[in-house]
Amino acid sequence: MDDDAHAFNGLRPRLQKIAYRMLGSVAEAEDIVQDVWLRWHAAARESIDNAEAWLVAVTTRMSIDRLRAAKIQREHYTGIWLPEPQMTDSPATPEEVTERADDVSVAFLTLLERLTPEARAAFLLREVFDADYGEVAEAIGKTKAACRQLVSRAKAQLRDERPHYEVSRETHLRLLRTFAQALEGGDFHAINALLAEDAMLIGDGGGKVPSSPQPMVGGRRIAQLFYAPSLRYGSELSVKLVVLNGQWALLRFIEGKLESAQSFETDGERIVRIHVQRNPDKLARIAAAHSNA
Repeated sequence: MDDDAHAFNGLRPRLQKIAYRMLGSVAEAEDIVQDVWLRWHAAARESIDNAEAWLVAVTTRMSIDRLRAAKIQREHYTGIWLPEPQMTDSPATPEEVTERADDVSVAFLTLLERLTPEARAAFLLREVFDADYGEVAEAIGKTKAACRQLVSRAKAQLRDERPHYEVSRETHLRLLRTFAQALEGGDFHAINALLAEDAMLIGDGGGKVPSSPQPMVGGRRIAQLFYAPSLRYGSELSVKLVVLNGQWALLRFIEGKLESAQSFETDGERIVRIHVQRNPDKLARIAAAHSNA
């Protein structure tokens, strides 16, 4: 069992990444990987030619089943559903920055919700995890031709909605630093100036805390929304720069308690879209990690 455990643990990060990108939930991804471990533990080793292919296939199929059930539940979700943000380390190289920002950002995971479970799995395995079509076919139980069609349709479905801006990590960070200073300083004009006129804010309160049931459009409206807590809480409001889902993001604390996790898209000059996670259930892990913020 030592060799089997070693083999599984070596692949655990990859399995976790697949499950998280499929489900948009850290907790559910961990549950999937634990279930995969139990199946791996019980499997007849002599019948498994390729451990990685077997584990990826089981993880993918279980994630597809879980996502089917989740999609039904999300139809009754209060307000807008957004994925659970995930704390990530700052990538070490420009290549890692590009890779992680593209395939795990909150904006990208939100877009993936538009795909069917099978299409999402095929797209992720092929386009994000570089699996060949034989591996994709084995993982989702379809022919290579069917998988090619799923991936092609998924790429077409996502193409027009993916961000078209190429903004350096330094520029993104500089904008967020300036925005954070404006928020903490309660400077409405500075907040407003950093938002595009047609900026959009998408929030998830999960029915647990107030949040707009529809996306909010308009830089000035969004600026007013951000300015209001500064007026109300003053010095009791603080903002912290962190890396969430491979990108620089903001955590906002009110009276020492994590109130929201905010992910941003920019055009290099202004903020064009903000995803605000306020659902306390989806903030619990981050809140625990920053309990002394």
